[in-house]
Amino acid sequence: MIKMTFSAFSKNLFGAKYERLTRMIFIYLILFLGLYLADFQVSIAPFLFYLMISTFSAGMMWQALSSEDNAAHMQNMIMLPFERRAFVCSYVAAMGVYTFLTKTMALLAVLLAVSAWSRMEMLSGILCAGNAILMTAAIFSLKKYWYGGIFWTAIVLVIVFTGEDKPWFIPMILVSSVLAFLVLRNADGYAFYFQGKKSKKSMRGYGYHSIWLYFVRYFKYHQNYLINSVVMWCAACALPVFLRQMESLFVIPIGFAILSLNTPICILLSCDHAFEQAVRFLPGQKKAFCVPYCFFIFVCNIAADVIFLCSLHIQTGGVTVRMMITAVFFAMQSAVFSILLEWFYPVRGWKIESDLWHHPRKYVVPIVMLLLAGVVGTMPTIIYVLVVLLAVEMVVLLIPCWRC
Repeated sequence: MIKMTFSAFSKNLFGAKYERLTRMIFIYLILFLGLYLADFQVSIAPFLFYLMISTFSAGMMWQALSSEDNAAHMQNMIMLPFERRAFVCSYVAAMGVYTFLTKTMALLAVLLAVSAWSRMEMLSGILCAGNAILMTAAIFSLKKYWYGGIFWTAIVLVIVFTGEDKPWFIPMILVSSVLAFLVLRNADGYAFYFQGKKSKKSMRGYGYHSIWLYFVRYFKYHQNYLINSVVMWCAACALPVFLRQMESLFVIPIGFAILSLNTPICILLSCDHAFEQAVRFLPGQKKAFCVPYCFFIFVCNIAADVIFLCSLHIQTGGVTVRMMITAVFFAMQSAVFSILLEWFYPVRGWKIESDLWHHPRKYVVPIVMLLLAGVVGTMPTIIYVLVVLLAVEMVVLLIPCWRC
């Protein structure tokens, strides 16, 4: 029973012949070898290594369990008769293997390629990832007792921060994993059936239509997208610390390019096939939807850029008008590229939202912006040409926006 249920879940995630899993492992192997042969080394403290592995695995597991697309498959499964423990064991095992092999492995490939590590550290990191996955599933099944999950998480974080070189570190992680296993052993399969929040007001309650209203309502009921934006704002605050060692001409454009990596706001068509069909079917939607959508992404980008400039001013000072103009250009240009990519090359064939968020296409716009950052860094006077291009884009896009 367990084997059959596990096969049903895993084939939905990895493909009928597990072809997606094979492809991902091959990509991560190439990633590891590429970084390792580049001989780029970074010193990473063990506790930071364990913390990154744990938090990343927990976040990816929670995202997978909360996926609305996975809920449709889950609904079909729970309609069939099932044995509670076998169902929970199979489901958690499938989601855990999916999270570790397709998400955590990517982070491990990067960290192990650029840092010095021992066998014990690697074993401890894998145990931390497994514990984070089991803990996340256990806490997800105990939604009514969320405060217990917070307390449990705090204890594990204290263990990670204080016990990296202690003999009791691995036993304590194993104890936490066993506790999570016991919680899951008594969990109900229906606890993993995720139902997204429904809007209490229908669109009939409004006397007008508005694309901007759609954006507000969409993000109101998809709060994980907002959380990702908050993470980007936190990254904007910390970026000046990491970029301080670089030449000043390159710091600012590179920071703007990195902050364009806000995937969730750039996939509204790819993540909702029904909405995409409606937008493409109705006449005049290329302008009525894409123009406001472009400015919506621009607003999100410029918010992160402003935070970045404020943080830079507090830490180093010297923010100039040219930097502000560069911020506006990078925010607008990345928005335009994102819209063109989403309209002409939407992501297809994904299984759950986590696949969509981490699709390789997400790196296309940031890479292009990094190339532009290099051009701006080597030829500062080209910023005046970019200002002209920005003015043209604003005229072409802003005028139709007011009519939507």
